[in-house]
Amino acid sequence: MSGIRVSLAPSFRAGMGATVYDGGVTFRVWAPHATDVSVVLGPDGADVTVTLAAESAGLWSADVDGVVAGAHYKFQLGGADPQQRNDPYARELTNSAGRSIVSTIDFDWGQHDYRTPSWDDLVIYELHVGTYNDTVGGPPGSFDSVEARLDHLSGLGVSAIELMPASEFMGDFSWGYNPAHIFAVEQIYGGPHRLKQLIRAAHDRDIAVFIDVVYNHLGPQDLDIWRFDGWHEGDGGGIYFYNDDRRKTPFGDRPDYGRPEVTQYLADNARMWLEEFRIDGLRWDATALIRNRWGGNDSSGDIPDGWRLMQRVTSETSARQPWKLHIAEDLQTNDWVTRDGGAGFGSQWDAAFVHPVRRALTAIDDADRSTQAVCDAVSHAYTGGWLRRVIYTESHDEVANGRARLPQEITPGDPGSWYARKRSTLGAALVFTSPGIPMIFQGQELLEDEWFRDTDPMDWTKADTYAGILSLYGDLIALRRDRQQTTRGLRGPFVNVHHVNESGKVLAFHRWNAGGPRDDVIVIANLANRAYEDYRIGLPRAGTWHLRCNTDWKGYSPDFGAQDTFDTVASDIPRDGMPCSAGVALPPYTALIYSQDS
Repeated sequence: MSGIRVSLAPSFRAGMGATVYDGGVTFRVWAPHATDVSVVLGPDGADVTVTLAAESAGLWSADVDGVVAGAHYKFQLGGADPQQRNDPYARELTNSAGRSIVSTIDFDWGQHDYRTPSWDDLVIYELHVGTYNDTVGGPPGSFDSVEARLDHLSGLGVSAIELMPASEFMGDFSWGYNPAHIFAVEQIYGGPHRLKQLIRAAHDRDIAVFIDVVYNHLGPQDLDIWRFDGWHEGDGGGIYFYNDDRRKTPFGDRPDYGRPEVTQYLADNARMWLEEFRIDGLRWDATALIRNRWGGNDSSGDIPDGWRLMQRVTSETSARQPWKLHIAEDLQTNDWVTRDGGAGFGSQWDAAFVHPVRRALTAIDDADRSTQAVCDAVSHAYTGGWLRRVIYTESHDEVANGRARLPQEITPGDPGSWYARKRSTLGAALVFTSPGIPMIFQGQELLEDEWFRDTDPMDWTKADTYAGILSLYGDLIALRRDRQQTTRGLRGPFVNVHHVNESGKVLAFHRWNAGGPRDDVIVIANLANRAYEDYRIGLPRAGTWHLRCNTDWKGYSPDFGAQDTFDTVASDIPRDGMPCSAGVALPPYTALIYSQDS
């Protein structure tokens, strides 16, 4: 590597890590306990060594002319235990145990004037890059292979995809929740440029992109920031981690949220995704372990530093881009995660929905299905409004480590059975009609039945096998997003579960925004293997109520539709606290969705 020229003084340019300027690169690293720091340039670490100058507060930096994007480097840290370390801020690495790569943030985002959807229009599709569109026995899938399926997602009607973590992790196969280098984009998936290309392609189709971030622990494998500059206390991890009894989580060591340089490191990472990569929102993994030693709600385990970290990052990024969404995977139904004055999240995954609904759908006997529990799940709310929760029946957590996907759990060994199709799609109807931001996990729309493993790709042949189920998901999403302007209430804040028949296993609820024709929506769910010829339900107005979706329609599956179901006319007979009512034909394990034209 020739033509290298180095300033002997610290750099005056801002930025951590390797920052490209016209003619060179600024290197800066935080290593307060190092006696000296150099940057070692070259693919094998033997080409050029450049000494960095000491700044204040443990920073070291230098401007190095002649270095260009693509150069490989590591930091050499001097002290009692001198060693080479990868750059904590590296945007790209050769691999998780390799060398840092100088990366430019330049990218052609095109001319599309894309805006993140309003939160009431969000329908999220969670996917794992390595398995979403992959081939059996080969390397993991990539950002390019996900891009190749964007037209499927656009046709399905989702408005956002949520990528499981894509930061550099150990090896090639992983869920991603073991981040070794949080600023570097996983090389096996394609690296930072390819991720930006996927985001641009999604935005061109009016699909938002969310990404999972992991701040509750780091590593534990291939973790160069572990005892980064040689200092640590006891068996702690050094400057980036707590070194006392706050350090341990079930997954790895907890960062030191009380150390300003560490909170800045995590805040810079969040800002990188939202601004440099134009990500539309962040889903934070296991926030309960950021705010609490044991991941619960016991105040004795509170970590005030963790609360402050979340408040800082959500407030700073929301001040700059208020339309972007921070989602917490907290799962402790803690209102303070999303309420004003709390952690600052716009929404949180709702354990009060997924668990009772799954129990109701998977119970073998109808008698064991609790209609009241489903009522409570539909109507559950956090302070601040209906968009404060994300609702779903499957995520990577529910369907991994041997835990069956919903169709398989409904009828083990026969996930394509009538029961599995009927009850899993009934669950989908509840997801898309209940108040909250709906989410599905990859393959639900294809009746995927294999539990999630990071080495096994989705079975895309099921798109043909269960083409009708795929159509049903598309129809439900269109209703949720009010694509035909007949179901505005499904994007509104209000819900009234006005009918709960525990013995008959029938539930009905009213959704609305402003109310009136094309706004008021009535959802009727039959949780039993029993048909009703004329089941009377309360309705808010007289007149014709049009059947917008019948999950038992034979077009969705050849063995559906044993019972004809039509529009209904409401008369001025009060019922269920409503001024009017009508009778409907209600098939088994079915959801009916009604609204009026006028």
